[in-house]
Amino acid sequence: MMAPVEQPHIPVLLDEVVAALDPQPGAVIVDATFGAGGYTRRLLDAGVQVHAFDRDPDAIRAGQAWPETVENPPRLILHPRRFSEMVDALAETGVARVDGIVMDIGVSSMQLDQAARGFAFSVDGPLDMRMSQDGQSAADFLNDAPEETIADVLYRYGEERQSRRVARAIVAARPLETTGDLARVVRKALGYRPGAPKDPATRSFQAVRIHVNAELDELEQGLCAAETLLGEGGRLAVVTFHSLEDRIVKQFLRAASSKQVAVSRHLPVAARNDAPPATFAHVAKPVRAGEAELARNPRARSATLRSAIRTAAPSSRKAA
Repeated sequence: MMAPVEQPHIPVLLDEVVAALDPQPGAVIVDATFGAGGYTRRLLDAGVQVHAFDRDPDAIRAGQAWPETVENPPRLILHPRRFSEMVDALAETGVARVDGIVMDIGVSSMQLDQAARGFAFSVDGPLDMRMSQDGQSAADFLNDAPEETIADVLYRYGEERQSRRVARAIVAARPLETTGDLARVVRKALGYRPGAPKDPATRSFQAVRIHVNAELDELEQGLCAAETLLGEGGRLAVVTFHSLEDRIVKQFLRAASSKQVAVSRHLPVAARNDAPPATFAHVAKPVRAGEAELARNPRARSATLRSAIRTAAPSSRKAA
């Protein structure tokens, strides 16, 4: 057996995710958010084949050094794409059904820890935040967008109650070039005092990052793709880190496991007599990190795992 590849970061709720997926030798499982490969490593050690997705070229580049990518046949197949595209990507490799899918939503530890990626304000870096390293950056958005648009993004994705004040301050301070620039503007606008329990810039950084990467749309499309790909008995495990993500997963599984349908992306689900059969069953109660894991990894504090098992019912949603 090959020696394990050393990983710089261990994903949260690792044991719980693996238990939810129940990997069996020979199974095919999708790691929709490869990152540093912590979930993938454990799955490979269980004897499965993993199709790993990541839009970050740094993650794919690191994964290409794994010996499982060159085995014959390979047990690790890397896809440098968004996980919302997994149906088409797997079809191109001749795979129509999989036995499990895991998603670890949001920014990865690797991205947060690299100042040059511009995801965090703990160390000053360029105001970037692009997971795929292409397209519109955070600086592009904040320096070009109308004040009203910025305020809407801060309110919707950061749940910033004073979004208009912050947006007005951002526009007045243009151009913004670094993470430090943005953090200082937000703190000044909100009257931040050093030593306060939570830095108010956190909400704005979250909002801009989600907008730049279209993260919530990606999650919704990825869940529909998972419903399409999972065979009967296939298992879905999704780890989220804030209420916006968790709400989407919770509502998706609630609708998919009962005779309810979402009448709008922005409205609650509604009961319907002619609703299609449930596509997921055995929806588990949400799981959160225990004290031992929190002591090792404070980032796990906000993590929530939701999981379910695919039924034989045909998919009722259109995957991207």
